[in-house]
Amino acid sequence: MTPIQLLFALLALVMITYLLRHYAFTTTVLRYGRDPKNVHEDATDPQPPVSVIIPAHNEEKVIGTLLQRITELNYPKEKLDVIVINDASTDATEKIIEKYAKQYSHIRLMRRHTATTKAAALNEAIKHTKGELVYFFDADYVPNHDFIEKANQAFLNPKVGCVQTNIKVSNENTTVSKVVSLERIGSYRVDQLARHILGLVPQFGGTAGGIRRSLLESIGGFNEKALTEDTDLTMRIYLHGHKVAYIVDTGSYEEAVENWRSYWHQRKRWATGHMQCALKHLWPLIKSRNLTLKEKLDGFLLLNIYSVPVLIGLGWLLAGFCLILGIGLWTGETALIVTLAYLIAGNVAPLSGVLVGAILEKRQKLCRYIPLLMLAFLLNVFICTKALTDIVTAKICRKPPAKWNKTTHNGT
Repeated sequence: MTPIQLLFALLALVMITYLLRHYAFTTTVLRYGRDPKNVHEDATDPQPPVSVIIPAHNEEKVIGTLLQRITELNYPKEKLDVIVINDASTDATEKIIEKYAKQYSHIRLMRRHTATTKAAALNEAIKHTKGELVYFFDADYVPNHDFIEKANQAFLNPKVGCVQTNIKVSNENTTVSKVVSLERIGSYRVDQLARHILGLVPQFGGTAGGIRRSLLESIGGFNEKALTEDTDLTMRIYLHGHKVAYIVDTGSYEEAVENWRSYWHQRKRWATGHMQCALKHLWPLIKSRNLTLKEKLDGFLLLNIYSVPVLIGLGWLLAGFCLILGIGLWTGETALIVTLAYLIAGNVAPLSGVLVGAILEKRQKLCRYIPLLMLAFLLNVFICTKALTDIVTAKICRKPPAKWNKTTHNGT
């Protein structure tokens, strides 16, 4: 076997591994996760004092909708402490927060005069929280009315240090936002739920979730240097010996990006941050004694998920190179077929998971946009390759890491 054929074989192995992983998730949800109540047993609703943190930088178009929903939550207001951070906004964000803070005693305004990163704002707010359980919402999110009491259920397990809930798209008004909605269905209704059922590594998404304050303080708070502080926190929680639980039968609506340009910028930030987390946590994950073998394997695959599009792009290049030069491709053709199959299956939300998730969510009409997931994944090949190239270039040239850039919300 030539070196090129060996490389193709390795690429094929990676593709097959991820495909089997996605299909295992899909079949798990079909078997065990059709009824969300079968995943989390009913118990007496714990109602301890909880804190909610909402960071907001120039969010005048969405912050009012979220705060209005916060006032409508079923949770007892005397046990609810809400900190809303005006993170050096230059628009009317602070005026809107002040309006609610004056009207509702459980809502507090916290001011930051210099905006740096979301993680920095969260760390500052954590110092002023009152509850042991702390929940987080981005400004464009609108949680279900029963969010807190259902999320609290997971914390009855002392091993659970963090909880992530279901996320759905509220603004399915453009082609791109519909594609994102399909991705969310595949990743949250299927992948995250399957990880929880199988005892793997559900991921904290940084919003519409919560954590034990004592745990967060013991591991040093949010990493202010990480572009994806949520992925970084997920890994540190598991390395510390705790678990992330996933709740599927409550959650929050989000405003998805509405055009391909915004999609590119958002996903490039995710890919860059995820790759940085992989470089930081892969070895500690492998040697940790706090994770089981299956958790290590799933964590390894999770950390490298944004490397898959890069490998697929490499597979295409090698296949084309061999075809042009007439190099034997008995292995190369196999790898090319596998990469094309994975293109059809998609990346963040594999086709099988999307179909099953859409059916379980009774969103069959949205399935006509599934072919566009192939376009989204093709775009991700270039996005992830650019992210990896930027990371390598920054390392070689000793440049500072990429800066965190927020996604603009339109209130749609």
